[in-house]
Amino acid sequence: MRYRNLGASGCKVSTLALGSWLTLGGTVGQRTTDALVRQAFDAGINFFDTADIYNRGEAELALGKALSPLRRQDIVLATKAFWPMSDNVNDKGLSRKHLMESCESSLRRLSTEYIDLYQCHRFDPETPVDETARAMEDLIRQGKVLYWGVSVWTSPQIRAACERAEHWGGFRPVTNQPQYSLLERGIEADVIGTCRELGMSQIVWSPLAQGLLTGKYAGGVVPKGSRAADERNNKFLLPLLNPQNLQRAAHLAAVARECGLTSAQLALAWVLRRPEIASALVGATSSAQLEENLKAADVDVPPEVFTRLEAGAAVAVSAG
Repeated sequence: MRYRNLGASGCKVSTLALGSWLTLGGTVGQRTTDALVRQAFDAGINFFDTADIYNRGEAELALGKALSPLRRQDIVLATKAFWPMSDNVNDKGLSRKHLMESCESSLRRLSTEYIDLYQCHRFDPETPVDETARAMEDLIRQGKVLYWGVSVWTSPQIRAACERAEHWGGFRPVTNQPQYSLLERGIEADVIGTCRELGMSQIVWSPLAQGLLTGKYAGGVVPKGSRAADERNNKFLLPLLNPQNLQRAAHLAAVARECGLTSAQLALAWVLRRPEIASALVGATSSAQLEENLKAADVDVPPEVFTRLEAGAAVAVSAG
């Protein structure tokens, strides 16, 4: 396993992190959760990511139980707040009230005294950025949070948060958590550059494009029991299942075979080719699936292979 710093901080995280969206506390039971967390940890993963909204707190509960046998100082634990957790008008957003109360709830569910990385799950247009930054500052000074970050924020929003924190000598966010894969490259336009300038790194979600880049949906066929066939969890995947993306995925699979890799391994290696990516989040429902992804952490891929991948993606777009 390889490790990179969280932004300009001195905290190091594994380049692959075990995520919990759509899996832990939901489709994956506690026994399997325990086994996956232990397998990830034994393979060198020290970074575990969740959010209060994942399965309405159940993901945090499941992850907290699975992590309990491990030494707290051996893991970097991340969670998030923003989405409504109840019908209470204040139980949402990034206000001081919601962040303070949500942090306490996450600490209880995770059975921990502090959160290593507390993230704003989305931007809140109804709360001044200064209020959010000051709330994070207070949580850090109380020892309940060590670092804070944002998720799916635009370049101007990220810059505003850093400027407000710096204005009164506070702690700036150290990470952004965006969607990023061979099929979703929007952050390359300006977010990555802004974050690099501000000393922030990326923790990317959906690096396998919701499973499309694993080769599971070759030819547009939706296997029974797959995420695309699950009406509860397929809303992010179905829009990706178009001829252009399927062609890109097929090209990825062909290049991967030539390199002696699986599609998933090469897709993850492509994401991690950029030093601005501190870690890529992977989810798993089985030991075999996690084992395949873990191998991507130590893969050295020649730059010309990545060039071929991007050329193939460009051809697929023009052909479509």
